Amino acid sequence: MAIAKNDCIVVTGAAGFIGSVLAGFLNQQGYTNLILVDEFDRLDKTPNLDGKTFAEKVERDGFFDWLAKQKPAVKFVFHIGARTDTTEFDYAVHERLNVEYTKQVWAYCTEQQVPLVYASSAATYGAGEKGYDDSHAVINELKPLNPYGISKNEVDKWILQQTTQPPFWAGLKFFNVYGPNEYHKARMASVIFHSFNQIRQNGVVKLFRSHRPDFKDGQQLRDFVYVKDVIKVCYWLMQNQPAPGIYNLGTGKARSFEDLVKATFAGLDKAPNIEYIDMPVDIRDKYQYFTEANMQKLKDAGYKDEFYSLEKGVDDYVRNYLAKESFY
Repeated sequence: MAIAKNDCIVVTGAAGFIGSVLAGFLNQQGYTNLILVDEFDRLDKTPNLDGKTFAEKVERDGFFDWLAKQKPAVKFVFHIGARTDTTEFDYAVHERLNVEYTKQVWAYCTEQQVPLVYASSAATYGAGEKGYDDSHAVINELKPLNPYGISKNEVDKWILQQTTQPPFWAGLKFFNVYGPNEYHKARMASVIFHSFNQIRQNGVVKLFRSHRPDFKDGQQLRDFVYVKDVIKVCYWLMQNQPAPGIYNLGTGKARSFEDLVKATFAGLDKAPNIEYIDMPVDIRDKYQYFTEANMQKLKDAGYKDEFYSLEKGVDDYVRNYLAKESFY
């Protein structure tokens, strides 16, 4: 089902990092009839929406009442909003904001027959005992390392059990997303964001030492994916609506934190200067040393675009956003 330019599209988490970039990208493609859902009282997130065009801003906690009252003719939902703090260990918070809220979004989209893309996470894979394959067969066996990852996996498991569904749906397991509009994320912002600020302030970047003998310091590996690629995939799913399912969203190539930091220094035209510090004890046993998305399912579904390399993505982010303190 093609989504016309004047159709009503919902974006939850719209004031946050990925949601605000998605809203901006939709504007660029000519979509302005957007319903933006979030908590809008956080002033540090306000600049993320500067210059964006939309129809309504709706507070997260009042969204379902608003839908029941206003009955908008929604044609697509991007459910990006979530509590994403991996250091929040009170599962009740994640259950309310991630699990129960997503179930309500799913119920709405099923009842109204509205296509849905929702945010899952690579945190569902835990230490990677079962690999990083987005096969539905392994989802019940995954062992996430923190309450955030558990909440995302509980949603995926629940959705796969549903017999009534929206006309199209896709869950996206975001790997390590970085890019503009993450200024407000504080401790949870990307390593590039923190590295940039450390270079500006002290000329040196501090990375966590490895606390495993099979990984050297700085050689912990993650699949870092640029937010501009993430939103292109979201948009492609809206336009093409391939087979429903849960899809990985990374680059398919793991890279080291050392590579990431070197690319950040390069974006500032500086020579690398890296120091290693002990990882905080509270996250040491919950830390992923390796993640790498198997991207075959999305390719088989028909997605053809190349992803930014780490060096190109970081360079664009550093030069065109961080160095200019600008937003997407």
